[in-house]
Amino acid sequence: MARIPIGLELYSVRHELASDVRGTLRAVAEMGYDGVEFAGPPQHKADELRALLDEFGLDCCGWHTPFDLVQDERLDETIAFNETLGNRYVIVPGVPESLRSSREDWLKLAGFFNDLADKLAPHDMLTGYHNHHVEFTPMDGEPPWDTFFGNTGPGVIMQLDLGNALYGGADIVSLLEGYPGRAITVHLKPYSKEAGREDPRKGFRPLIGEDDVPWDGVFRLCETVGGTEWYIVEYESDAFPPLEAVDRCLQNLKAMGK
Repeated sequence: MARIPIGLELYSVRHELASDVRGTLRAVAEMGYDGVEFAGPPQHKADELRALLDEFGLDCCGWHTPFDLVQDERLDETIAFNETLGNRYVIVPGVPESLRSSREDWLKLAGFFNDLADKLAPHDMLTGYHNHHVEFTPMDGEPPWDTFFGNTGPGVIMQLDLGNALYGGADIVSLLEGYPGRAITVHLKPYSKEAGREDPRKGFRPLIGEDDVPWDGVFRLCETVGGTEWYIVEYESDAFPPLEAVDRCLQNLKAMGK
């Protein structure tokens, strides 16, 4: 199959981005990233960001969009913003705890995301959900991950965050096998179970390829049954300066043939 491009989740370099958006995007492009995924409420106009992406040859491979910005009263402005930016992937990185306290809550969320997918489809956009670790602790007899993705359609991206899932005790390979065609964008986040045994935060310190993620299995499944269109690097530890960390992660991926 064709090479899957590699993007960077800009939350990894959020402080640098906040102080110098142009310089940060230029640095990311010079490292060799193909695209970027933004996160949080927009801090710049869409046309300004689009101009910078075009200048540096970067695609927008997603936006981690706050839950309130995909509600009906804000959805039109969210769609317009992303159309200008050239982004197809409207990913929700989490929902308020009050809305996910039971299996019934997760079923309601599945219905909401199905409806959201239908509203985005005419604009050639997809929505999606990005996991943390709580989605793999059974709730009312079933992991919320299965409650949610077992009741959503193909218009809802399964944005599997590998490190968060490993921290949550999930079998990453089984997750990818269980929902073929749904892993449209995947977060390549490293995690070491041994390093995080006493303090989970330390589990996120290793770089990609120096951790416990079953990378060979992940790549094999993404490139065969996952339907993956983007790999997206996310690094959230302070073990290295942020720009150095994401550069090192990308070079490790290239050394792995990606």
